[in-house]
Amino acid sequence: MSGKTIDQLKIGDSGQFAKTITESDVSLFAGVTGDFNPAHINEEYARKTFFKKRIAHGILQAGFISAVIAMKLPGPGTIYIRQELNFLAPVYIGDTISASVVIEHIDYEKNRVTLKTSCQNQDGIAVLKGEALVSPPKAPES
Repeated sequence: MSGKTIDQLKIGDSGQFAKTITESDVSLFAGVTGDFNPAHINEEYARKTFFKKRIAHGILQAGFISAVIAMKLPGPGTIYIRQELNFLAPVYIGDTISASVVIEHIDYEKNRVTLKTSCQNQDGIAVLKGEALVSPPKAPES
Protein backbone atom coordinates (compact mmCIF):
# COMPACT_ATOMS: atom_id res chain seq x y z
CA MET A 1 0.00 0.00 0.00
CA SER A 2 1.44 3.33 -1.03
CA GLY A 3 0.20 6.90 -0.92
CA LYS A 4 0.07 9.41 -3.74
CA THR A 5 3.36 10.63 -5.15
CA ILE A 6 3.93 14.33 -5.71
CA ASP A 7 3.01 13.97 -9.40
CA GLN A 8 -0.41 12.58 -8.40
CA LEU A 9 -1.28 15.53 -6.15
CA LYS A 10 -2.81 18.90 -6.97
CA ILE A 11 -3.58 22.06 -5.06
CA GLY A 12 -7.03 21.79 -3.47
CA ASP A 13 -6.94 18.00 -2.97
CA SER A 14 -8.31 17.09 0.45
CA GLY A 15 -8.69 14.21 2.87
CA GLN A 16 -10.74 13.67 6.03
CA PHE A 17 -11.02 11.45 9.11
CA ALA A 18 -13.67 11.56 11.85
CA LYS A 19 -13.89 9.97 15.27
CA THR A 20 -16.00 10.31 18.40
CA ILE A 21 -13.83 10.90 21.48
CA THR A 22 -14.45 8.25 24.16
CA GLU A 23 -13.51 7.93 27.81
CA SER A 24 -11.17 5.14 26.75
CA ASP A 25 -9.44 7.38 24.17
CA VAL A 26 -8.60 9.96 26.84
CA SER A 27 -7.44 7.35 29.37
CA LEU A 28 -5.31 5.48 26.84
CA PHE A 29 -3.78 8.68 25.52
CA ALA A 30 -2.88 9.75 29.06
CA GLY A 31 -1.29 6.37 29.70
CA VAL A 32 0.68 6.29 26.46
CA THR A 33 1.96 9.88 26.71
CA GLY A 34 2.22 10.26 30.49
CA ASP A 35 0.03 13.40 30.33
CA PHE A 36 -2.18 12.98 33.40
CA ASN A 37 -3.20 16.63 33.63
CA PRO A 38 -6.28 16.61 35.91
CA ALA A 39 -8.15 18.73 33.33
CA HIS A 40 -8.23 15.52 31.27
CA ILE A 41 -8.62 12.76 33.85
CA ASN A 42 -10.22 14.18 37.04
CA GLU A 43 -13.89 15.17 36.78
CA GLU A 44 -13.97 16.89 40.20
CA TYR A 45 -10.94 19.00 39.33
CA ALA A 46 -12.28 19.77 35.84
CA ARG A 47 -15.60 21.07 37.24
CA LYS A 48 -13.64 23.90 38.88
CA THR A 49 -11.94 24.94 35.64
CA PHE A 50 -13.00 27.37 32.96
CA PHE A 51 -14.32 24.41 30.92
CA LYS A 52 -16.55 23.01 33.75
CA LYS A 53 -15.88 19.41 32.69
CA ARG A 54 -13.04 17.23 31.47
CA ILE A 55 -11.47 18.07 28.14
CA ALA A 56 -9.63 15.78 25.74
CA HIS A 57 -5.93 16.33 25.14
CA GLY A 58 -5.39 18.83 22.33
CA ILE A 59 -2.63 16.70 20.85
CA LEU A 60 -5.11 13.84 20.53
CA GLN A 61 -6.89 15.84 17.83
CA ALA A 62 -3.55 16.57 16.20
CA GLY A 63 -3.17 12.80 15.97
CA PHE A 64 -6.30 12.72 13.83
CA ILE A 65 -4.58 15.07 11.38
CA SER A 66 -1.66 12.67 11.36
CA ALA A 67 -4.09 9.86 10.52
CA VAL A 68 -5.38 11.77 7.49
CA ILE A 69 -1.86 12.47 6.25
CA ALA A 70 -0.64 8.92 6.87
CA MET A 71 -3.64 7.02 5.54
CA LYS A 72 -5.46 9.29 3.05
CA LEU A 73 -3.55 12.30 1.71
CA PRO A 74 -0.86 11.94 0.60
CA GLY A 75 -1.19 8.55 2.34
CA PRO A 76 1.05 5.62 3.30
CA GLY A 77 4.75 6.38 3.02
CA THR A 78 4.35 10.10 3.69
CA ILE A 79 6.88 11.64 6.07
CA TYR A 80 5.82 14.43 8.44
CA ILE A 81 8.31 17.32 8.50
CA ARG A 82 6.55 20.10 10.41
CA GLN A 83 3.17 20.88 12.00
CA GLU A 84 1.91 24.20 13.32
CA LEU A 85 -1.12 23.97 15.60
CA ASN A 86 -3.53 26.57 16.98
CA PHE A 87 -5.99 25.22 19.57
CA LEU A 88 -9.21 27.20 19.25
CA ALA A 89 -11.87 25.49 21.38
CA PRO A 90 -12.11 22.64 23.90
CA VAL A 91 -12.96 19.09 22.91
CA TYR A 92 -15.06 17.05 25.31
CA ILE A 93 -15.59 13.34 25.73
CA GLY A 94 -18.45 12.46 23.39
CA ASP A 95 -17.57 15.07 20.77
CA THR A 96 -17.15 13.86 17.21
CA ILE A 97 -14.07 15.44 15.69
CA SER A 98 -13.56 15.71 11.93
CA ALA A 99 -9.96 16.29 10.86
CA SER A 100 -9.16 17.52 7.38
CA VAL A 101 -6.17 18.47 5.28
CA VAL A 102 -6.13 20.49 2.07
CA ILE A 103 -3.14 20.89 -0.23
CA GLU A 104 -2.09 24.56 -0.37
CA HIS A 105 1.32 24.37 -2.07
CA ILE A 106 3.43 21.80 -3.91
CA ASP A 107 7.23 22.06 -4.23
CA TYR A 108 8.07 19.49 -6.90
CA GLU A 109 11.81 20.13 -6.73
CA LYS A 110 12.05 19.36 -2.98
CA ASN A 111 9.20 16.77 -2.92
CA ARG A 112 7.35 18.82 -0.29
CA VAL A 113 3.66 19.53 0.16
CA THR A 114 2.16 22.23 2.38
CA LEU A 115 -1.21 21.33 3.86
CA LYS A 116 -3.85 23.45 5.57
CA THR A 117 -4.91 21.34 8.59
CA SER A 118 -8.03 21.65 10.73
CA CYS A 119 -10.38 19.88 13.11
CA GLN A 120 -13.97 20.72 13.87
CA ASN A 121 -16.55 19.26 16.21
CA GLN A 122 -20.01 17.90 15.42
CA ASP A 123 -21.46 21.44 15.64
CA GLY A 124 -19.08 22.74 12.97
CA ILE A 125 -16.98 24.66 15.51
CA ALA A 126 -13.29 24.85 14.61
CA VAL A 127 -11.31 23.36 17.50
CA LEU A 128 -7.87 23.32 15.83
CA LYS A 129 -6.27 24.93 12.80
CA GLY A 130 -2.75 24.80 11.47
CA GLU A 131 -0.37 24.00 8.68
CA ALA A 132 1.77 20.95 7.93
CA LEU A 133 4.74 20.30 5.71
CA VAL A 134 5.11 16.73 4.47
CA SER A 135 7.12 14.69 2.01
CA PRO A 136 4.91 12.35 -0.01
CA PRO A 137 6.19 8.90 -0.98
CA LYS A 138 8.49 8.70 -3.97
CA ALA A 139 7.42 6.81 -7.07
CA PRO A 140 8.74 3.25 -7.16
CA GLU A 141 11.82 2.83 -9.33
CA SER A 142 11.24 0.97 -12.57
